[in-house]
Amino acid sequence: MPNVIRILQLFLPWISILFMPKKSIRTYFPTSLFASSLVIGMCSLAIPYKWWSVKGGWKEKILNDSSFIFGPFLVGTLWIFHFTFGSFKRFFFVNLLMDSLFAFPLSYLYQKLNLFTLVNFKPKHIFFSFIGFCLTMYGYQALTSKDKG
Repeated sequence: MPNVIRILQLFLPWISILFMPKKSIRTYFPTSLFASSLVIGMCSLAIPYKWWSVKGGWKEKILNDSSFIFGPFLVGTLWIFHFTFGSFKRFFFVNLLMDSLFAFPLSYLYQKLNLFTLVNFKPKHIFFSFIGFCLTMYGYQALTSKDKG
């Protein structure tokens, strides 16, 4: 069952991209990749610090992490920038909402579905990490937008 969820989690968000203007994809894709690299770094640190565990071996961990990073996280970042970039307050509020949803109810649900188990990391750590990432990626997008403008 966890593998089915991982596959759906990876591919379903990409269907929504069909409804996004190509200009937004071109504009925000580099920042979404940058943000994804931040989460990859966090997932890499999770191994030695035992922040969370995934049943199985390293293949399952890679599948688990990458299905989230390159599915809902990357695509969600594109959509958030598409609708909010240019208004930091709106961007921050939407990220506050989405990060709260992932850190609290969704992380509990994912644990119930046996996708992962938090060990030395708590939902509040997920929340604050993602808020830090959102501030970093907004700054990155603002810098790259100025360079092109």
